[in-house]
Amino acid sequence: MTTALWLGAALALAVLGAWLVLLLARGGFWRTDVRLPACVLAASPSAWPSLAVVVPARNESDVLPHTLPSLLAQDYPGELHVYLVDDESDDGTADTARAIAAGVGDSARLTIFRNEPRPPGWLGKTWAMHAGVNAASSQSPEFILLTDADIRHPPGSTRTLVAAAQEHDLDLVSQMAMLRVASLWDHLLIPAFVMFFGMIYPFRWSNDPQHGAAAAAGGCMLVRADALARAGGVAEIAGAVIDDCALARRIKDHGRPHGGRTWLGLSREVCSVRRYRGLRDIWSMVARSAFAQLDYAAWRLAGTVIGLVLVFVWPPVAAILGAVALASGAVVAPAALLLTSGLAAWALMTASQVPMLRWYGTPALVGLALPITAALYTLMTVDSARLHWSGQGGRWRGRQVGGR
Repeated sequence: MTTALWLGAALALAVLGAWLVLLLARGGFWRTDVRLPACVLAASPSAWPSLAVVVPARNESDVLPHTLPSLLAQDYPGELHVYLVDDESDDGTADTARAIAAGVGDSARLTIFRNEPRPPGWLGKTWAMHAGVNAASSQSPEFILLTDADIRHPPGSTRTLVAAAQEHDLDLVSQMAMLRVASLWDHLLIPAFVMFFGMIYPFRWSNDPQHGAAAAAGGCMLVRADALARAGGVAEIAGAVIDDCALARRIKDHGRPHGGRTWLGLSREVCSVRRYRGLRDIWSMVARSAFAQLDYAAWRLAGTVIGLVLVFVWPPVAAILGAVALASGAVVAPAALLLTSGLAAWALMTASQVPMLRWYGTPALVGLALPITAALYTLMTVDSARLHWSGQGGRWRGRQVGGR
């Protein structure tokens, strides 16, 4: 019993050390102050670069009334045109888009076309992105904004994005849209989802031209057309399930002769209107891409599961076991060390999530449930692997994605 307690205490101490390293040396992943850099573009309206907005849309007739008007109403001073790619929808997405454009009197600013069936090796979204970029290329835009159909933009979104790219010499400017948080499941899982993304891809590292990390958020990605061309276009990420980060990687590696410059940060104004209908929707969102993130490798999956369990689940378990051992009269030293180390690691873990919880207006006490949240994400990751190995892949927007 005493040996087991000492082993458990040693493991809890190691996890506590891991949390200290994460908080101090993982690019400040827990912070929420990475925002679009302030800038003032000194240029007359006629000098603003031309901009094409590409919107892949599959079965989005329910969200387009809330998002498409925001793109058509942009106050961008230069030439702007929106290309909406109907990605084999069966819910009248194209008709809805036409009605919206006619209703707001901006039909001339919008081109809608149904995409051709995707060829082998392409995923649905990347094929739609490719089609939209190709359609836009006939007008030779200087910038292309790739944005999801469920993203609502503030009136000055395109102006601000282009100004940031121009003033700070950026090839890719991406904003992590504010995800919709309404239900209990949303509050439990969505802030953690964004924080976990930041742990995997620390924003500050990605924004550093000298660092090897590269990331973007697919809901809002402004890219220089020439940088995208130098990176090989969307064709280079044809089969990428995590297409946004794959694109950022290509841009950072090939966007210019000595590497492209990318930027990723949080936004309150650019927001998703997508409603998650309980745990099932969030589970599907994660399961479609989690195993792809691990490059479909079983050993990576095993390491991830072990790591998540140790780093997130073991601290509260250690604290409980230590308290029980002390109450039952076990040797005080290892039991107390097990209890205190577990509590300390749990406290650091909870503190790491507080900024993101506040960002989403979620009570800070929800951070105490991060071990449960992490356990759920671990199960989602395992399920992603199960779907891949069973030949089903993940499913999203009514279509199978992922797999090899």
